[in-house]
Amino acid sequence: MTMAMPALPVRILGTGEHIPHEQVSSAALDKRWGKPAGWTVRHSGIDHRHFAGAGETTSSMAASAAIGALAAAGLEAGELDCIVSACSVPEQAIPCTAVLVQRELGLHDSGIAAFDVNATCLSFLAALDMLTAAIAVGRYQRVLLVSSEVASAGLPWHDPATAMLFGDGAGAVVLGRADDSETGVLGSHFQTFSAGAELCQVRSGGTRVRPAEGMDAFMQGAHFEMRGPATYRMAALRLPAFLRQLFERANVTLERLACIVPHQASVKGLAHLEAALRLPADLLVRRLHERGNQLAASIPVALHHAVTSGRLKRGQLVALVGSGAGLSFGGSVLRY
Repeated sequence: MTMAMPALPVRILGTGEHIPHEQVSSAALDKRWGKPAGWTVRHSGIDHRHFAGAGETTSSMAASAAIGALAAAGLEAGELDCIVSACSVPEQAIPCTAVLVQRELGLHDSGIAAFDVNATCLSFLAALDMLTAAIAVGRYQRVLLVSSEVASAGLPWHDPATAMLFGDGAGAVVLGRADDSETGVLGSHFQTFSAGAELCQVRSGGTRVRPAEGMDAFMQGAHFEMRGPATYRMAALRLPAFLRQLFERANVTLERLACIVPHQASVKGLAHLEAALRLPADLLVRRLHERGNQLAASIPVALHHAVTSGRLKRGQLVALVGSGAGLSFGGSVLRY
């Protein structure tokens, strides 16, 4: 039996989002691929998504989302004591993306700690889990956590079934210690099944596929590869048990949740989550139809929407849940 966790006194002080300049409709993708009108939206459930335009980088989009989150928190960037970038794909190999975000925020001489956490599409949740513990023990006081993704840079445009699913964007939160019992993280849970390690991958960009050993192989490995049906089957098999354990750790039932903020993986994935938990139709926060799958940014972007639209109010319970390459699952339940 999974043991319940003690609640940790951590509060989301503010949220923010950056929407890239270029809006790409599914109708435009129909034309690109020579598909009948309505094919992309019918198969993806996405009306449009946004792609980074000229001058928009992972770090600049992250900084834009961060500025919104800081404003909502009523803080200046210089009041932070830590900056964490939680992206599936960094802006460059070295230095880490958080360093570039710090510079974008005008903090280049501040000395504020900056580092990355990478767990692919679960990066935001993995970083939230780590930072919750760090804040609870007093290691940090005010932390910027941002996920920014330029998925369009590595999409396999020869594979419409995969490329149609993704969009770019950034979401950010500012975290701090809660000074009351009305907010806090009730529980978190993570699982990884490395039998699915090759279902979703980008083989280049590390040390496995090396430019010196052949640029053709390096370029081929630089594109995102996904075995969609196999990924879905494995996730569908493992997800119900994972979710039961998450809610046991948090000592909550579905009836107590104001909403569930899921990773916006695909319309099929969201439908399976809804069916597996027998959810009311309005409990899931959905942004897939106008954002696409934004990798690690999906959850903070959807969380920002839940807060700014009034779906999630102070004192209410919310579950953040997702899956990522690995194959991995992650979730946190918190009182906002």
